[in-house]
Amino acid sequence: MQLSHPKADILVPGGNAPFAALARVTHLCVAAHQDDIEILAFDGICDCLDDPQHKAFGGVVVTNGAGSPRTGPYANCTDEQMQEIRRDEQRRAARLGGYAIQLQLAHPSSDVKQPGHPGVAADLAAIFSGCKAEVVYLHNPADKHDTHVAVFLRCLEALRALPANRRPKRVLGAEVWRDLDWLVDTDKVALDAGRRIELASELLKAFDSQVMGGKRYDLATLGRRLAHATFHTSHATDKISGITWAMDLTPLITDPTRDVTDFTLGYIDRLRADVAGRLAKFQSA
Repeated sequence: MQLSHPKADILVPGGNAPFAALARVTHLCVAAHQDDIEILAFDGICDCLDDPQHKAFGGVVVTNGAGSPRTGPYANCTDEQMQEIRRDEQRRAARLGGYAIQLQLAHPSSDVKQPGHPGVAADLAAIFSGCKAEVVYLHNPADKHDTHVAVFLRCLEALRALPANRRPKRVLGAEVWRDLDWLVDTDKVALDAGRRIELASELLKAFDSQVMGGKRYDLATLGRRLAHATFHTSHATDKISGITWAMDLTPLITDPTRDVTDFTLGYIDRLRADVAGRLAKFQSA
C-alpha cells in the first residue's frame, strides 16, 4: 500500500497485508492527530473488540503531530523528535486497542489546510475506497481546532467522491476540542464510551508525551465522558457510565450538494430556539 508522504507509517498488528487488513475494517476513524482517535472513537474500538468475528477497527492519523505542546521530560524535544515519539505512541495504542490497521499519513497541518492538496486527497481516496466501513468517525465541523476542521473537510470531500454504493452507512462527527453537550437533545448522538474503563485509561496513557508533557488527556477525557452520562438527563438514572457526544453527519454524505456551513449552523439555530423557547415559557407577560 503506497501512501504519498515519505514518512507515512503503516502498522498491521495482526501481521496481515495492509490491503487485506484495510478491507476488513468495519469501523474507521480518520482524525487529525495522534490520540484523537482514542478520544473521539472509543465507542467504535469497543464495538469491534466486543465482536471481533464480524467487526474490525481501523485508525488513520492525517498529520505528523509536530506542533504539540511539550513540557517536563519532553520540553527540549525538537519537532522531528516529537514526530517520531508520537508515531510510536500511536502504534502502541493501536496494539492495545486491537486495531486491524493503523495508518499515519504524516502530512504537515499546513498541507491539510489546503483544499485539493494532491497528497492528502490521494491518501484519503485510497483509504476510503480500500474499505467498506459501516461507520466512519470524524472530527465534527463545530470543533474549535483549525486542523481538526480542515481534516474533517478533506474527509468530507473524499467521501463525497466515492460512488454512492461505496459510501459508509453512517458518518459521525465526535467531540475533541469543543464539547457537544450544547447540542439540543434531539440532535445528540450518544456514543457508549463507558465500557472497558481500564482499556480507555491505558489507551490515553499510551500517549506519554502528552500526558506527562503537560496535557492530562487521560483524566480529562474520562471525566468528560462520565460528566456527559450524569448530566444528560435530570429525571432519569444513568443508563451508561460514559458518553462521547457526536453529530450525525450522514446527511452530508448522502446528499453531496448539501452546504456544510448551513448544515452546521442549523445545530446552533436549534439551540438558540430551544433556549429562547424555554425562557419564554416562564417569563411574566
